[in-house]
Amino acid sequence: MDAVILILTLLFVAFMALGVYAGVKTVRAAKRGVDRTITQARRSVEDTTLRAKSFGQPGVPGELAQLRLTLRTSMRATQDALNAGVAEDASLSESLGLFERLSAHGRELDEDLKRLEREPDRATVATLLPGLKERTERITHSAESLRWAARDRARQFADDDLAALNAQIDLEAGALRHWTTEEPSAEGATAGDSWSGPAAKETPPSLTPPDPRPRTDYPWQKSAKPETTN
Repeated sequence: MDAVILILTLLFVAFMALGVYAGVKTVRAAKRGVDRTITQARRSVEDTTLRAKSFGQPGVPGELAQLRLTLRTSMRATQDALNAGVAEDASLSESLGLFERLSAHGRELDEDLKRLEREPDRATVATLLPGLKERTERITHSAESLRWAARDRARQFADDDLAALNAQIDLEAGALRHWTTEEPSAEGATAGDSWSGPAAKETPPSLTPPDPRPRTDYPWQKSAKPETTN
């Protein structure tokens, strides 16, 4: 009896621990989802604000906003492309590591541009604009190089796979179009008989009938209507 009570107690404790673990995992997943949503919303608001400043504010403030918008757009596009490609191509992990190092310089530049937006001395900021533009171009150029290299690599793999698939389909299509003719028996064949000679009998090709078994329907195929019997 004591053993049964002990086993039931252990099972109860195990179920309680499992429930607590599942609850903690669920709460953490929900928190990550909320944080991700808040981050995306904040980015959207910041991008909209920068876009409005770049078009609505002339002079130094507009140029600073345009630099920040260009930098953020390029870095985000490269990050999305590398994260999407590394799941299928492990060799992109090294490129992703290089992008992380580049992101540190991008974040530093973004902070500098954000600080200069609040700088009241516009004349001094105007003298710094050429250097800021050069830094932005260097970072965005490197980000674009990584992004387009990853896309070209993925497209090349897709082209190679498509070429191999086309070759296999051509072979299969040739096999499906192949048929054999009935060969003359050894008794009726003579030394002068030839398939190309005038005395040779033309035997009509014997085509293999299609398989009557039903095949799997695809979305682009129309389903056949059932026959009705009277």
